[in-house]
Amino acid sequence: MINLEKYVSGKQVKHPTGYTYFLPNEVNDSWIWEDQSINQLLEKAAIKLGELNSFSKLVPNIDLFIQLHVTKEAVVSSRIEGTQTQMDEALLEEDEISPERKNDWVEVNNYIKALNQAIIELERLPISSRLIKQTHQILLNSARGENKQPGDFRTSQNWIGGNTLGDAVFIPPHPSYVNELMGDLEKFLHNEEINVPALIKIGIAHYQFETIHPFLDGNGRIGRLMITLFLVDQKILNKPLLYLSAFFEKNKGLYYDNLTFVRSKNNMKQWLKYFLVGVAETAENATSTLSNVLELKAHLESNINANFGKRANNAAILLHYLFKKPVVHVNQVKEITDCSYKTANDLVTAFVAAGILKEMTGQSRNRVFVFNDYLKLF
Repeated sequence: MINLEKYVSGKQVKHPTGYTYFLPNEVNDSWIWEDQSINQLLEKAAIKLGELNSFSKLVPNIDLFIQLHVTKEAVVSSRIEGTQTQMDEALLEEDEISPERKNDWVEVNNYIKALNQAIIELERLPISSRLIKQTHQILLNSARGENKQPGDFRTSQNWIGGNTLGDAVFIPPHPSYVNELMGDLEKFLHNEEINVPALIKIGIAHYQFETIHPFLDGNGRIGRLMITLFLVDQKILNKPLLYLSAFFEKNKGLYYDNLTFVRSKNNMKQWLKYFLVGVAETAENATSTLSNVLELKAHLESNINANFGKRANNAAILLHYLFKKPVVHVNQVKEITDCSYKTANDLVTAFVAAGILKEMTGQSRNRVFVFNDYLKLF
């Protein structure tokens, strides 16, 4: 049994070649704590997650909105790692991206693919090293990390911050420990004999994953993804609607400090408090976003019914499509409404006049239109 207040996170080990790495202690055990404020934060986070889950059941076509949630998460989570892609850009097709932005676009879109595939896989695979590796392989496919062993745990030493092992900010465990530590983490996530609340469990697991740093690249993104996957896996959320990257990015320094203090000061308690506040705040924001989306949808549908006359049918088809893919060009509108180019162009012009769409390229050819009010909600 691990007492949170007396927890020892691990030890520094000197490698024969001269550098010192951090070897975390295993986490698969019962955890207890005396600090009542953790219970209060846990209760608040659980209530907010429950509200989000209930609300998501009321939303028709919830999968439309999940795709945008996933896109936002991909953009923000990748931004923490240094990519520059914006939300509207992430929704464009690859051939519409300028060459100098392509690598960033690929990274964000790989993240979207990785998360979507992982959610599908959860139906037949538990959260496991196997699932994590599969997800990692998609994440690093043909992006900047393709030479960083996509889909495999590392077999060489990595480090965080600094240019070499000599000036690194943090050196994770030696690769010879990675499989054993990841095995312990996997057992912890699925251990039903220990009485650890799910949110405490995934909070500890996220810290432990980032400390093991099992991959050569993509650890931050996979570690944040794991939080969402675990909540779906445990049926705490029916749908993947909670993404903590925006909370972590809001004050990146605080996120890294809280992880570091577990290693340097054994302060898991402070990390868990920060994590639970993040879950509560993020769940509340997600509920509010969904509520605003429903209002926007109702408002625009009544606008279309009242003002679009004989175009109302095509307008309704286009509006439905925009909630799934809020960036379009006229040829796509022509396809989805099954009408002539001129009719599609007139419909888009009407949507621009009604303030629903906004042209984003400033060009007279190959124009791209964005459903701005919707994107702003995210």
